[in-house]
Amino acid sequence: MDAKHVNPFLMAFQNVMPQIGFQSIKRGKLSVKGKKLQTDGILIIIGIVGDLKGNVVYSMNMDDAKKISSKMMMGMAVDEFNEMAQSALSELANMLTANASTEFSKENIGISISTPTLMYGENITTKLSTEKVFCVEVIVDEDIIVELNISIEG
Repeated sequence: MDAKHVNPFLMAFQNVMPQIGFQSIKRGKLSVKGKKLQTDGILIIIGIVGDLKGNVVYSMNMDDAKKISSKMMMGMAVDEFNEMAQSALSELANMLTANASTEFSKENIGISISTPTLMYGENITTKLSTEKVFCVEVIVDEDIIVELNISIEG
């Protein structure tokens, strides 16, 4: 995993989140994890193929998922994480990863992305394709944390 593969994803947050209505996007803690990811909340997995291969996983707690879903649905209250809220978050992951693929293309790196797979609940676990996963916290509007987990080879 090359650290330069992180910047296109961070740029995607800077490009996409303000279009939805979020004001502040900051990078939080950086870490390296093993291939097994676990959360109590939401995991959205997108596959990557082409010049790079692997996965990107967006992770957040349920309260932050509801806040983001609400913003994406023009402020509609999200009391229950229903199909509409799930669809909104899946679309956000799709938008972010597609934007990152555009950023990669500027570096002559061609990638294609899969459709998002969203899982939620308590003790959700998945295994990624690389032994080490680069993790970046993205802090949105000061109080929403999206964990960006990047597992890429190439």
